[in-house]
Amino acid sequence: MPDQDALFNHAQPARPGLRRQDVDPPVRDVCVVGGGTAGWMTALLLADSAFGARLRVTVLESPSVGIIGVGEGSTPWLKDFFDRLGIAESTWMPACNATYKSGISFDGWSTRPGFERYFHPFPSTLDNHVMRAFGEHAHARLGGVDLPAHPDRFFVSAAIARQCRAPRGADGAPCSVRYGYHFDSTLLGAFLREEAGRRGVTHVARHMTRALLSDDGAIRAVELADGGTLEAGFWVDCSGFASLLATQALKIAFVPYAGNLFNDAAVALPTPNPGPLMSQTVSTALRHGWAWKIPLTSRDGNGYVYSSSHCSPDEAERELRAHLGLLEADVPARHLKMRVGRLEKTWHRNCVAIGLAQGFIEPLEATALLFVQRTAERLVAALEAGDLGATAQQRFNDAVNANFEGARDYIVSHYKTNSRTDTPYWRDNAANTDLSAGLEELLRTWLGRRPIIDGLRSGSFGYGYPPASWYALLSGMGVFPPADQLRAAAPHERVHDLGAIDRLVAEASARFPEHRASLAGHAASAAGTARPA
Repeated sequence: MPDQDALFNHAQPARPGLRRQDVDPPVRDVCVVGGGTAGWMTALLLADSAFGARLRVTVLESPSVGIIGVGEGSTPWLKDFFDRLGIAESTWMPACNATYKSGISFDGWSTRPGFERYFHPFPSTLDNHVMRAFGEHAHARLGGVDLPAHPDRFFVSAAIARQCRAPRGADGAPCSVRYGYHFDSTLLGAFLREEAGRRGVTHVARHMTRALLSDDGAIRAVELADGGTLEAGFWVDCSGFASLLATQALKIAFVPYAGNLFNDAAVALPTPNPGPLMSQTVSTALRHGWAWKIPLTSRDGNGYVYSSSHCSPDEAERELRAHLGLLEADVPARHLKMRVGRLEKTWHRNCVAIGLAQGFIEPLEATALLFVQRTAERLVAALEAGDLGATAQQRFNDAVNANFEGARDYIVSHYKTNSRTDTPYWRDNAANTDLSAGLEELLRTWLGRRPIIDGLRSGSFGYGYPPASWYALLSGMGVFPPADQLRAAAPHERVHDLGAIDRLVAEASARFPEHRASLAGHAASAAGTARPA
């Protein structure tokens, strides 16, 4: 078994060295078309570039186009975004009804005894003390030895989530774990808009009708509904599924994932959450997809992601209402259609698409804002490097496409390894053979009872997720030999003290505060601190 650090190897691209402050940007004006979380995140990162105010950033936001805001979850990368901009949690979290997120629990995806539910954590340095035991137990169980290998026993984050604790300790606390957030996406978009205005971003609240192209096919300007045009040297398409610039104007081809991922629709319903406040997203398998539960300070966000080829919107809504105990409740539901896949090229000519305009993978692993943040950071790095040529664009597009493909493979694995047989939906997913070559190799290696760690470390397969995530998924789903094929562990195979591991996890998790109480401290701090005008 390799050292523990191998299971946590999730390299993040470092920000390149910043250019000198007296160097001019390669373009003077960047216009972001579309607001929402994606548009304003992108604008803030552009405004934070090394060029400062010499790079003029404008957001063109239609006052007549709403945003998709049903409550969202994030990965730990979002903390890096706020830290980069110097925005404290006590400032933004109360404004967005935000809560902490230790990870995601998956309920009912597997029917294998003892593995009907598992928790996908955000691993931390605290887990280094027990990760060797988890990895070696997983390998032993793959080899037919009856040793405990359910991930929940080995991760501190799983215990924190189970006890409704906050994954963030008090400032200066000696222990920490990686964490993400849950938040109201409409409120977050409004918060980021206000923050961008303070940092010099220009907001134009007008409706775009069409893009105007120059002779070389680049975007020259956009025409506005009430007359006039808006010009810029570079454009960012954050116009959502409409993809006004990238798809409609520049005609960039779309690569669908329908053969890999069947879900293409969702229905959402809010519910109150007066009890203990969870610090986890819950994903519960239903008949034709899965239901999410996202805890906010004001409510729970709930929804059902499903395949419209396996059930109708009315059937999905009824099933979600039954799941939530709302069959007779007069609570309105929102129905959403999803375009699942990605653009062939995220950057084309003088336009980069970000957010739903560039692509979307169903929200099972909270990848939407992760793609926004990564793409926007790459754009800033390209501008700071001063290279906007064809080779730079190709590198950019290759990196973005690899992120999409890697996330797609990880999400497809949840469906491919499911053991449900109750509906055609789950049987079709388990029987699906439309897999990437890398995912086929990964699953073939695991099912061949061989460790996958070497392939993950070398990049042969599993791109985009750390080994700990792959081990948590495959072990949590119980993808092991059947129990009747396992033999008892010999004394020399019981090398890890499970009692000591249980005590370590229990003692470490007990150091973290109760979730709602922790957030109350943020709210009190926000109430006592005035924001500058």
